[in-house]
Amino acid sequence: MTPADTIVRLRSLVEERLAGSFASEASRIPSPLREAMEYSLMAGGKRVRPVLLLAAGLAVGEEAGGLLPFACAVEYIHTYSLIHDDLPAMDDDDFRRGKPTCHKRFGEGTAILAGDALLTDAFRMMAQSPLAQIDPGRAVRAIADIARAAGGAGMVGGQQMDLSAAPGRSTAAEVDEIELRKTAALLASCARTGAILGGGSPSQTGALGEYGTRLGLLFQVTDDILDETGSFEEMGKGIAKDRARGKWTYPVAHGMPAAIERASALERAALDAVSTFGAEADPLRELVGMVRNRRK
Repeated sequence: MTPADTIVRLRSLVEERLAGSFASEASRIPSPLREAMEYSLMAGGKRVRPVLLLAAGLAVGEEAGGLLPFACAVEYIHTYSLIHDDLPAMDDDDFRRGKPTCHKRFGEGTAILAGDALLTDAFRMMAQSPLAQIDPGRAVRAIADIARAAGGAGMVGGQQMDLSAAPGRSTAAEVDEIELRKTAALLASCARTGAILGGGSPSQTGALGEYGTRLGLLFQVTDDILDETGSFEEMGKGIAKDRARGKWTYPVAHGMPAAIERASALERAALDAVSTFGAEADPLRELVGMVRNRRK
C-alpha cells in the first residue's frame, strides 16, 4: 500500500466512524440542532486533522482502530470552529465547502448551539473511548493537550487576535502569532496526540509536535495564498474576501512572493521534523505534499 493509499484508507475510516458516532447520539438531540450538527459535520472536507492524528499513531507503531474516537473528536472540534468562524460576528461567510454556511441554512442561534454541542461532545467521545478505559493516564494527557490547543491559549485565542488585528494597527509578527495559534496549534496537538496515544517516546512525541506545527503553518499560509489566487469552484467559499475587508493575512503582511517562499520553507521544515522516522512516517510525508499542492 502506498502512502497515498494509506491516507485514503485513514480518511475512509474517519468518515465511517463519524457517521456512526453521530448516529448513536442523534435520537437524543432535538431538531433542528441535530440537523445543523450533521449538516456541518458531514459536509465533506479534507479531514486533515483526524487523518494526521491517525498517521502520527502509525508512525510510532499504533494501528488506527483504537485512536479513532480521538480522531473523530478533533474533527468535531474543527467543525465547531468553522461554524463559529463563519458567523456574521466573526468572518461573516455565506458558503463553506460549496454549501450555505450553517447559520445561513439554520439561523445564527442554532448555528451557535450546533458549534457548542460539537465541541462538548468531542470531549465526551474521548472520555468514553475504549482507550480511556484501558489507559486513563494516557487518555488524560491526550485530552489535556487537545483542550489546550483548542482553548484560549490556542485556537480560540488566535481567533480573538484575528478579530483585533488590522493593517496599520498590527505588526507583521502578530500575523505569524495568529496563524500559529488559530491553525497550527490544533494540528500540532493532533500529531502529538497520535504519538501520546500510540505510546511514542518523548523524543518521538516532540518531533511529531514540531512536524504538526510546521504542517499547520503551511496549511494556513497556503489557505491565505489560495484566498488571493483561487476561485469559488476550487475553494467552495468566497475568495479574495480577506484583503477586501482588510484582514491581516500572510500575503497582506509580507507580500505574495514572501508568502510563497514561506510555504516552501515550511514544507521543508515539516519534512525535516520527521527525518529520523523510517517508512512508517511516509503517510505524514504524503500529507505535507497534499497540503502544499492543494487547490481547495
